[in-house]
Amino acid sequence: MNNAEMSRSSTDELDTVPDTSSPAYAGRHPLTRAFDKFASLVTRWAGSPVAFSMAVLTVIAWVVTGPIFHYSDGWQLVINTGTTIVTFLMVFLIQQSQNKDSVALHLKLNELISTHKAASDKLIGIEDASEDELRRLAAAYLRIASGAASSSETVHRVDEA
Repeated sequence: MNNAEMSRSSTDELDTVPDTSSPAYAGRHPLTRAFDKFASLVTRWAGSPVAFSMAVLTVIAWVVTGPIFHYSDGWQLVINTGTTIVTFLMVFLIQQSQNKDSVALHLKLNELISTHKAASDKLIGIEDASEDELRRLAAAYLRIASGAASSSETVHRVDEA
């Protein structure tokens, strides 16, 4: 393959990459990369035994201080405000990590589908389909499954059904 063919081939491959503004497709912007790294670090740490232990110790310390503060409204407000703020911020960090993991999983599945001769390439990018399209596709697979059980002909692809 000469240089022109290689260049054309790589350009054709790049044309198949999804063009999306989704934060899951972390762009080239330095802030996006920094947030992605931060979100990954925090979500890994938040799921660790150390983070869980710290949360338990915080709750124990709060409970122990109850009699000192006479179980006042301010004492209750401290734990309510703290947990609300942490929960609010963690939702965004965890969602970022889930978006990234979801995109990576879809790309891996797309690679498997595209390289398997018996697989239907119509499923590549199916995550962008509407709910109605997904229901029709699920029904087609149910027909394939029930038809394969009742006939000697085996149909594996949705576009053959």
